[in-house]
Amino acid sequence: QVHLVESGGGLVQPGDSLRLSCTYSGFTRESYAIAWFRQAPGKEREAVSCIVNSDGSTYLSDSVKGRFTISRDYAKNTVYLQMNALKPEDTADYYCAAVEGVRWVLRSQYEYDYWGQGTQVTVSS
Repeated sequence: QVHLVESGGGLVQPGDSLRLSCTYSGFTRESYAIAWFRQAPGKEREAVSCIVNSDGSTYLSDSVKGRFTISRDYAKNTVYLQMNALKPEDTADYYCAAVEGVRWVLRSQYEYDYWGQGTQVTVSS
């Protein structure tokens, strides 16, 4: 059973930075994808970023491209989402998600089998 734990959320001001962490365990297959989704109040959950372990392919949504970066640390079993130049519209609950047996980026929440509990990010002055 894959287990995901997010951390790093908080309250920041516009223009600040935050780094979210997703520590994972339990993968039994060689290939998998880990993604960050976010859901703001009253809105649908949207994909923010994704990374595939097989070749390191990544995806960033247009709304965060140039400001956010996804990376991984194999030694720590952790995927990071570095968020810079945060805007009020980045305010949301951020979730880490994973799926095994894939070698490409997936952007739909319905394609992910495992989810973390979420971490809240609030950007406000």
